[in-house]
Amino acid sequence: MRPIRTFKVSPALPPRLEPLRALAYNLYWDWSDEVKELFRRLDPDLWEQSRQNPVLMLGTISQERLQAASTDDGFLAHLERAERELQDYLQERSWYQRQRGTHTQECYAYFSAEFGLTTALPIYSGGLGVLAGDHLKSASDLGLPLVGVGLLYQQGYFQQYLTADGWQQERYPINDFYNLPLHLERQADGSELRIEVIFPQRVVYARIWRVDVGRVPLYLLDTNIPPNNPYDQDITDQLYGGDLDVRIHQEMMLGIGGIKALRALGLQPTVYHMNEGHSAFLSLERMRELMVEQGLPFAAAKEAVQASQVFTTHTPVPAGIDLFPPDKILYYLGRYREIFGLSEQEFLSLGREQTGDFQASFNMAIFAIRMASLVNGVSQLHARVSRQMFGSLWGLTPEVEVPIRGITNGVHGRSCVAPATQNLYQRYISPDWWALPAEAPEWQRVEAIPDEELWRIHDRAKMQMILYVRERLRRALEERGASQAEILKTREVLDPEALTIGFARRFATYKRANLFLAQPERLLKMLADRQRPIQFVFAGKAHPKDHPGKEMIREIIHFAKEHGLERQIVFVPNYDINTSRLMVAGCDVWLNNPRRPREASGTSGMKAAMNGVPNLSTLDGWWAEADYLQTGWPIGRGEEYTDTQLQDELDANALYQTLEEDVLPLYYQRDAEGLPRGWLAKMKAAIRINTPFFNTERMVQQYAQEAYFPVSDRWSHLSAQGYAKAQGLADWKARVFHHWYDIKIREVTAQAPKEVRVYEPIGVTAQIYLGALTPEDVQVQLYQGEVDATGHIPVGQVVPMTCQGQTGDGSYTYTGEVSYPNSGLQGFAVRLLPHHPDLANPFELGLIHWGS
Repeated sequence: MRPIRTFKVSPALPPRLEPLRALAYNLYWDWSDEVKELFRRLDPDLWEQSRQNPVLMLGTISQERLQAASTDDGFLAHLERAERELQDYLQERSWYQRQRGTHTQECYAYFSAEFGLTTALPIYSGGLGVLAGDHLKSASDLGLPLVGVGLLYQQGYFQQYLTADGWQQERYPINDFYNLPLHLERQADGSELRIEVIFPQRVVYARIWRVDVGRVPLYLLDTNIPPNNPYDQDITDQLYGGDLDVRIHQEMMLGIGGIKALRALGLQPTVYHMNEGHSAFLSLERMRELMVEQGLPFAAAKEAVQASQVFTTHTPVPAGIDLFPPDKILYYLGRYREIFGLSEQEFLSLGREQTGDFQASFNMAIFAIRMASLVNGVSQLHARVSRQMFGSLWGLTPEVEVPIRGITNGVHGRSCVAPATQNLYQRYISPDWWALPAEAPEWQRVEAIPDEELWRIHDRAKMQMILYVRERLRRALEERGASQAEILKTREVLDPEALTIGFARRFATYKRANLFLAQPERLLKMLADRQRPIQFVFAGKAHPKDHPGKEMIREIIHFAKEHGLERQIVFVPNYDINTSRLMVAGCDVWLNNPRRPREASGTSGMKAAMNGVPNLSTLDGWWAEADYLQTGWPIGRGEEYTDTQLQDELDANALYQTLEEDVLPLYYQRDAEGLPRGWLAKMKAAIRINTPFFNTERMVQQYAQEAYFPVSDRWSHLSAQGYAKAQGLADWKARVFHHWYDIKIREVTAQAPKEVRVYEPIGVTAQIYLGALTPEDVQVQLYQGEVDATGHIPVGQVVPMTCQGQTGDGSYTYTGEVSYPNSGLQGFAVRLLPHHPDLANPFELGLIHWGS
């Protein structure tokens, strides 16, 4: 029976407890121990039962308990402290204000398909979402004028449970939005604020929910409302669920609907950041706005939109990119083609690597790259891989100069470091340890932390993790209807004294969760050693359609059962943020063994390092940049193979050898006081060296300084005076494209002796015909460097050439000088690039002319 009216019923709080409401609805509590402890103090059992959701907790707690708390002087004093902490946080002068105090009209919109902020808000699947959540938290800490944009999934990502055989199954509980820390955005008359997105033959409506993440608002779209038909109501049903049609619906709602939501909220961002390609359709709606509302032609609208957009790719393999068949793009988005005045193939070429390949799918990453003025990967190695993947978009540009930079990921320290460990850092390093730059001398104070205290704190975190794992396993077995004898065994799972290795992440095949099983006899020998016991804790989800990933889970569980090792090899079901936090703090070693270079970044290991947990990993993602000798151990030496079977064999052997010869001996080498002094030195190194750099405080500052600030300024410049600069840049590009292939490098001469010595200058002169272009339209360069075995200069140094004037045949004379710091076979080439003061980078057009 449908109700004829509905009401949002709020908790009835005694007046003295009213501040609890504001505290519950701002996710600042997720990274404030003071606020989190306040809710736990109110009712510890209910806090855990509600999945640490203070809104649900306040809606279900008994009025008797609330009345008792309202007369408890100790609780009220705690409440006052928590309320004051939040207010101080929201009002404090920020890093952004110190950097950009006069830019009060700036706004940065951060689009992502998922946001992993807290266990209580299950709208994330893994690392991409948690990274997005940490990005918002640090943007709040830094005071950036940033807003998040995403989708509010009714079922979110699935909850995982395992059959008795160890096969992953999925359940999709419904998220009750009214008992989550969400605000429904409303109009002045109190009605829901809704937006409309045009789909073929219909309009789809969405309402807007707001999550307060400290000082940053996150806006989430929800289509599960009338008058949408049942199919459209399910657009925001599941994260990464459904078929291609569902996916394109979701990405249209995220990108196009996200822009409409910002406009409905009165927001006009100066920067649009696409976190992966899922939101790239926002570019279409922004161009439509400028053409329809500002009267710009397509080319000028494209320049203005591109100037103000940033794209972060997280995908190291083509298979991970969303591809849509041409007919689906034209069916769902053909109205934009008509507005833009483009042919079908011109429109589709926006998302194709080869614009002349009329059969190719529409690639969302390529579309996002083409519509961004800054593109970055999420580690230095990933940036290199991305330059290889997408380098063809920039024509003959050398791979090292392809304009995809690396901004290495980080993690939000106050969200992932155990509370007791944070307290340790506050006492010995700094009250603001999480905000200290890498060069701060305070980091040397890590060495002053007493070994006994650090070990005791870690032992406590380890025991908390073990108790949590036992309870999680017990509940999972009860839900499955297991025998009482099997349930009782969970009390003995994991030994607090044994070396504990943790692995928690998506169960994708390239991450090789089962690599440790590659040599069973060798593993069993280690597991049977009572003098040096070892145990493994695994957690993670395979995508519902990833059967090889599910098979990995089952293989681990079967191995443990077959050999009676259920106490030493444990799989924790239904991995979530809370499980992650306990594991990265409670394990002794963090294991990560992806096939290099398939891991774009990998952030769980950063969290472990922040807790003083050494990493044991293949040199992939962030770990390839870390000091992997002082702060952990490498698996292999960064080799890359085309034969994956050989790669797996060699990496497995390196893993076993490192465990046997390095990890186990160091852990069990104890002094007279029972302390592993060498191990503790490595723990301190992990904290001191990794924490200052691999954090989102540094990461978001880097995004701000390298992307948001310059891109925002570029938008202001190109949009001024009715977008005159954008129009001028579009006209200039059209002229350069039209005449570029008329350029000829007619003659190059070098004044070099027969035997060139190191650093000896060599004068170079080039005669260059520019046709209808002028010297102001180009930059002429010498590209000098060592010549490799193939006769190429793989990594060159750029030396500008100077125009000396025009010759009688219409050519221009350019001169320059090269010299070489090293002996051996060296060389140079002459090249031309387009030049315009408003280009984002000289390679933007993909035009480069090399002398032959």
